[in-house]
Amino acid sequence: MSIIGWIILGLLAGAIAKVLLPGRDPGGFIGTTLIGVAGAFIGGWISARWLDHPITKHFYDGATWAAAIGGSLVLLIVYRVLFGNSRD
Repeated sequence: MSIIGWIILGLLAGAIAKVLLPGRDPGGFIGTTLIGVAGAFIGGWISARWLDHPITKHFYDGATWAAAIGGSLVLLIVYRVLFGNSRD
């Protein structure tokens, strides 16, 4: 999958992570989707590196989506823990 595909996947994964973790985010919807892009890259890298499950080159592969959404959720939780009270 190309870099454009990972960016699109990350945007969608960030939106899904936002739906799964409702509430106020310090970065808003744009920040959440950008975290999704980073989460997609990190989730794919972790899956290939340590979980011994290389990410396929298909956009519609379930493992690819699970890795992207999982990475997005982890980054979103870390972001909320570190910067969650900055909007108060």
